[in-house]
Amino acid sequence: MQAEPQKPRRKLLALLPLVIFLLLAGIFLMQLLSGRDVAVVPSALIGETAPETKLPPLEGVSLPGLESSAFAGKVTLVNVFASWCAPCREEHPVLMALSQDKRFSIAGLNYKDKSENARRFLGDLGNPYSAIGTDDAGRSAIDWGVYGVPETFVIGKDGKIAFKHTGPITVQSAQTVLLPEIEKALAAPAR
Repeated sequence: MQAEPQKPRRKLLALLPLVIFLLLAGIFLMQLLSGRDVAVVPSALIGETAPETKLPPLEGVSLPGLESSAFAGKVTLVNVFASWCAPCREEHPVLMALSQDKRFSIAGLNYKDKSENARRFLGDLGNPYSAIGTDDAGRSAIDWGVYGVPETFVIGKDGKIAFKHTGPITVQSAQTVLLPEIEKALAAPAR
């Protein structure tokens, strides 16, 4: 006779994983539908001085390497890219268009790439960069807090990271997100 009260309890225990799953699925669905921009990934480095960087230049390209001392006094976009990265190819025409604006410079951080592939990539698609540093081991990318390629950082005239864009820059994100951040950085004092 004691088996009867335990049967409903077993049914409830059996349903517990399903209830937990449904709660978690609901939370994840709310996050997906919240409308937040997935290209905006929080970075602990926003407002901090750009990491000390001294990367050698891309072999066979007559541009300087990437050095953080070059950021002083001007607005710079640091774009993390690789020839093997399909989204980097997608954003490249937008970077080429942005490079026409001489109020700021664009520096490239070539991530875990072979020099010959990076040169071919730039030869095929054009070179928007005023400096390119090679990060063969990926150590500098870690210092910058890179999640993956492509990522683009706006460095203010004061040498601090003002903004981080994760993922490929599209024409729309350049107009609605990146260019307003660049304008803010251009308007800010060098300190």
